[in-house]
Amino acid sequence: MQDPNADTEWNDILRRKAILPPKEAPQEDEEEEQLHQQLSVVKTYESMTLEELEENEDEFNDEDELAMEMYRQKRLAEWKANQIKNVFGEVTEISAQDYIQEVNQAGGGIWVVLHLYKQGIPLCTLINQHLSQLARKFPQTKFLKSISSTCIPNYPDRNLPTVFVYHEGEMKAQFIGPLVFGGMNLTCDELEWRLSESGAVKTELEENPRKQIQDQLMTSIRCSEPKRRDGDEDSDED
Repeated sequence: MQDPNADTEWNDILRRKAILPPKEAPQEDEEEEQLHQQLSVVKTYESMTLEELEENEDEFNDEDELAMEMYRQKRLAEWKANQIKNVFGEVTEISAQDYIQEVNQAGGGIWVVLHLYKQGIPLCTLINQHLSQLARKFPQTKFLKSISSTCIPNYPDRNLPTVFVYHEGEMKAQFIGPLVFGGMNLTCDELEWRLSESGAVKTELEENPRKQIQDQLMTSIRCSEPKRRDGDEDSDED
């Protein structure tokens, strides 16, 4: 027997003859309106504090409870999405075999900071310490390190430390050699600023910390200059 609910020409004829009842109207509009109302309730709850929610909890009806469940599911999804983004948080050691997977194939939207270093070079050790702090501060950025000769055979020691910055497999910045970093006076904030200029991290620093140090140094130099006295000027003229 043919399905009376099927959309066929024969059923359409039977409906016009009143042999079959009229086809039921789709419930999409009603469901969409109900969803819209629930979302409106959710937005209302989003603007309330926890104390306000607790005060009004006794007045919740079934629709309110459903809206609250939707709100909870929404927040849970946002939390899970954020957890997926925050998957790094530390400096990972890699080898040459890991390079393509960890750097070039890091994934869409992922910034990668790679430090080439060698044991026994003090500035390399300092930068590794700074990068460990920055990795915890910016968990959405992938921080890597690799012994230079292991990662790139015959890589010259004079180029160490070296920091490469990649985004979606493309190199965006490179910092090569000790002079670029300013030596052992390099601070973590200065390194953060350098990386932020390349786009690897989103810093809250308002200006280059190195500039502040330079300004303080120039002020100190000016203050330490001996002031000329009027008698000195007369002596010069004599």
